[in-house]
Amino acid sequence: MTTPAEIRPIPYTPAYEVPEDEEQVTTFDLKDTMHGISVKTFQDSGHAIRSVHAKTHGLLVGELSVEGGLPPAYAQGLFAQSGRYPAVIRLSTTPGDILSDDVSTPRGLSMKVIGVPGSRVEGSEDATTQDFVLVNGPVFNAPNAKKFLGSAKLLASTTDKAPNLKRAFSAVARGAEKVIEAVGGESVVLKSLGGHPETNPLGETYYSQVPILFGDYMAKVSVAPVSPELTALKDAPVDLKDKPDGLRDAVVDYFSGHGGEWELRIQLCTDIDKMPIEDASVEWPEDLSPYVAVARLRVAPQEAWSTDRAQKIDEGMQFNPWHALAAHRPLGSIMRVRKEVYAMSKRFRAERNGVEIAEPSSVDPILGKH
Repeated sequence: MTTPAEIRPIPYTPAYEVPEDEEQVTTFDLKDTMHGISVKTFQDSGHAIRSVHAKTHGLLVGELSVEGGLPPAYAQGLFAQSGRYPAVIRLSTTPGDILSDDVSTPRGLSMKVIGVPGSRVEGSEDATTQDFVLVNGPVFNAPNAKKFLGSAKLLASTTDKAPNLKRAFSAVARGAEKVIEAVGGESVVLKSLGGHPETNPLGETYYSQVPILFGDYMAKVSVAPVSPELTALKDAPVDLKDKPDGLRDAVVDYFSGHGGEWELRIQLCTDIDKMPIEDASVEWPEDLSPYVAVARLRVAPQEAWSTDRAQKIDEGMQFNPWHALAAHRPLGSIMRVRKEVYAMSKRFRAERNGVEIAEPSSVDPILGKH
């Protein structure tokens, strides 16, 4: 295995980002598709929710600690020097409608790091946050923006329809996924359609799946549990029978008595052919460039969900990879078309729910401090 000191990352050049044919049309169609999901769920519930990752399983406040002395290639952007930053974490699952947890889909972890100095990406100039939006699998379920649009249309066609049928299909899909995994395989499609194992989200490792700029270079991001109490939850089953919010119950129960630590890890691009920017379905080989820890996330025992926290975080914030330092600008067609979708989603939720969605400058309001 290559060591961090031996890594020779490729410097970023704009030539590595290649706009797709009719990318603006794809952006419009994706925005329209996601808007349709939001309208449908709003009509049925009277409350505007996210068009993906709608259901929350945990809302946490912690601290991201960046240590000094990183190898130069990893000391970039947010990680260029040591520092400690408050962070807000949201645990979720992928669908755009609120389903019982026994419709078992991929898990998400979004993190908002607060008080980050430095030049910003366009549209995020007034903020001091750096967001990471992660899912518990190393690759995206589509290679590019056009294919992403296709999968989004499939998601839209099933939103808020036949919940009991979804539960039945999820049970079948989980069984099929177990068979595939028993012989060393894995189906991203089956997992996305409800075949994800019924496991504790706190034991998962989460990935950006798509790349970001990393100072002079390009990288993917991962957040992995490292404290013993969390690593013990890897693949740990959660009983979801007749427990529509069983995942949230498991997260709340854990943090009522335990804290946890994760590493934030970076995988640098060292071979543009084997580690492409414009194909998010390709897993970057770790034998060419391993994930290297650049910071540690610490979360103390706390109330991991409450109505008050939901109001302040779920309703009052947006987790968006375009809330970013210029040094960590999102890369690739999927990230480019997402930018306008995130802006639409924020406007929709703010207008329908009558709330202000703003970037925080402190975690004190969440903690009840003034």
